[in-house]
Amino acid sequence: MLTGMKSISAFFFYLLVWFIGILPYRLMYVFSWLIYVFLFHVFSYRKKVVLDNLHLAFPKKDKKELAQLLKPVYMNLSDIIVEGFRSFTMSRKQILRRHKILNPEIVKPYYEAGKSFIAVTGHYGNWEWGSLSANLQVDHKTFAIYKPLSNPYLNKFLLKSRARFGTTLAPITETTKTFEENRQIPAIYMLAADQSPSNVSRAYWINFLGIDTAFLHGPEKHARNNNYPVMYVDIQRVKRGFYEIELSLLADNPQDLQEGEITRRYAAKLESVILNKPENWLWSHKRWKLRR
Repeated sequence: MLTGMKSISAFFFYLLVWFIGILPYRLMYVFSWLIYVFLFHVFSYRKKVVLDNLHLAFPKKDKKELAQLLKPVYMNLSDIIVEGFRSFTMSRKQILRRHKILNPEIVKPYYEAGKSFIAVTGHYGNWEWGSLSANLQVDHKTFAIYKPLSNPYLNKFLLKSRARFGTTLAPITETTKTFEENRQIPAIYMLAADQSPSNVSRAYWINFLGIDTAFLHGPEKHARNNNYPVMYVDIQRVKRGFYEIELSLLADNPQDLQEGEITRRYAAKLESVILNKPENWLWSHKRWKLRR
């Protein structure tokens, strides 16, 4: 029964991928607007979570000011949903045009030296397209660390889709293995580092947006263990459906830094990005569900 349900859900998923894939981009964003209407006005999807998060991050804003942030927050969420589905059918030309790295030359010296690096970002802007675009714009081999889907049909489809431009998806449970098996090649290891950690005892606690926040220990652990440089990936929407990415160095020699410093630098960078344009972060996830 469970297998049958998963195959049925996979069928409707493929159908939605096909439907969004054949839409012209302008019509795709009309569909995004419809999703926004249902999420925000009809179902009030996680509205309490979003408001609670905004109130924690911006305690000086009154209810009216926080309410004004809701529409762009949900419009961003809706666009990310449809763009996520569109990623399965985008061409090489489309992804290069719509998800452009502004300064790929910053990593050229590392490639020429045969050195790998870790690329960290947050759930900000369109992070999904990064697993497609990165391998097309830099010389390094790209590995994207991801959490496997529970539906085996969808997971297989995801792996095949993301691999079509050369990126390899590595399950989060095999992160260490992925680093160890690819030491001999210059590679990028891409991680979204702003999700809540499952192991609180190993988390780094950082003052983030004025809140004592638990951060994953993994990115810093692997950076220090391998002494790989750490780059921040800043993804900015320049107009609807178009993103520009700027890479900046957080740490060149991680083993020379004090424990926790890389995570503090990451949190500070992400915080500055969010404060500049808060509507583009994923406020619907329970970022502060953990307490020290």
